[in-house]
Amino acid sequence: QAAEHTLYNQYEKRIRPCIDLVDGLRALGIEKDLSLPAIAVIGDQSSGKSSVLEALSGVALPRGNGIVTRCPLELKLKRLHDGQAWQGKISFRNVVMDLQHPSDVDRAVRHAQDVVAGPRGAISGELISLEIRSPDVPDLTLIDLPGIARVAVGDQPQDIGEQIKMLLKSIIGRKETINLVVVPCNVDIATTEALKMAQEVDPSGERTLGILTKPDLVDRGTEESILKIMRNRVIPLKKGYMIVKCRGQQDIHNKLALASAIQQERNFFETHRHFSILMEEGKATIPNLAENLTNELVQHIHKSLPALESQIREKLHKAFQDLQRYNRGAPETESEKLNFLTDLIKFFNQDISRAVRGEEQLFGDEIRLFTKIRREFQKWGGILLECAVRAKNVVPAKAWKYEDQYRGREFPGFSNYRTFEDIIKEQIIELEEPAIEILNNVLELVAEKFTEIAKRNFANFHNLSRAAQMRIEHIKEKQAAEAERHIRSQFKMEKIVYCQDNIYIDDLHAVKANGI
Repeated sequence: QAAEHTLYNQYEKRIRPCIDLVDGLRALGIEKDLSLPAIAVIGDQSSGKSSVLEALSGVALPRGNGIVTRCPLELKLKRLHDGQAWQGKISFRNVVMDLQHPSDVDRAVRHAQDVVAGPRGAISGELISLEIRSPDVPDLTLIDLPGIARVAVGDQPQDIGEQIKMLLKSIIGRKETINLVVVPCNVDIATTEALKMAQEVDPSGERTLGILTKPDLVDRGTEESILKIMRNRVIPLKKGYMIVKCRGQQDIHNKLALASAIQQERNFFETHRHFSILMEEGKATIPNLAENLTNELVQHIHKSLPALESQIREKLHKAFQDLQRYNRGAPETESEKLNFLTDLIKFFNQDISRAVRGEEQLFGDEIRLFTKIRREFQKWGGILLECAVRAKNVVPAKAWKYEDQYRGREFPGFSNYRTFEDIIKEQIIELEEPAIEILNNVLELVAEKFTEIAKRNFANFHNLSRAAQMRIEHIKEKQAAEAERHIRSQFKMEKIVYCQDNIYIDDLHAVKANGI
């Protein structure tokens, strides 16, 4: 017992803090702004998803025909010491209800779904949180998602299937989410909608773990096909597959206890001719699944924490910046109003200066203004190369055209200088409008960035924001005209063929040196 107690304490020190940290952040509402590490459970209707969750949690969750899970259900399982009493709690919106007994869970979850999604079978993306503390559960947090439906039933919206798919993809598509896909053994795995959806959002299979259910319903002679799936030879997943046998409908009708069902499951795999090897490998039974999921979640949390911490610090820094702008409250005297306005404009100018220097603060997936402008200049480089390639084909053809049609007193083989000059000018003229287009693109990028800075600094002062944006547009128009004038002047100068150009002279000397 002493050894078990020491092992439990080590387990609690290693596992519990990680899971509690993420649960605490989720309870604070951080998930509205940042994606948190999670395990999401998805499956087609009648896949055995509810049975798996029941076996893990030790409580009977809502069952029935059609769509039973109508909201994302956060299932927080927290292990207690042996001998401690079962505790339950459900939270939704601003309601928190303590549950006295496992049998209270079904009714409480149905009530919460009726409040959040309505009583007519509709679905909602709003999270319901169910916390269960018991000596018989693992330390684990799962998010149960609605089963994938294809046809609307009763009062459900006709597009209920599409609604569910959109909800599921919004959660399983996050790179911070591990997808637990429940698939029954007695169907073709390649046709299951849940696995197809997981493959769409996770093509490499790095975030997906497959759970096979109902192994007792496998047709005799097809056991080898199940073993191939378990060996990752059919649809490979980096996290692989596990297999479980939960209570069936007849077991529930006979009121088979969950503890007895776990023992029956163990006996089934230990004595099965084909599947006993999976038991030996730790890939079968609910207890092995629970341990595997806990380890997966903790590893995933450890892996995600650095990026999560960086995002939180970034959001916190921005919040402090915003607070600093409003920490004095609304100004009252004329002097305070003037100082307040001066500070607002000063902060705005500082942000503009940072953007001009390429040092602006970035949020999320933002890209620096300099980087965007550099991409436009790279486009210009591509345009020059394309023009040079065309010139190699066009210039000789035009020279020969002159030779055939317009040659006057010149000896054969001598090009008229005016003709040569006209050809060069044509090549230069081709570049003028693309250059102006690049200018307009850069102007739009700069104006867009400055307008964004104005909106952020003057968000609560609409007149000031509008005045700043008008001023930005005025300066943009003025500078655009000036920049266009410079560019067109440059092209006019380029049209004057300057034969003392160093590049031209060097090329000419090279030709002479070769004796041509």
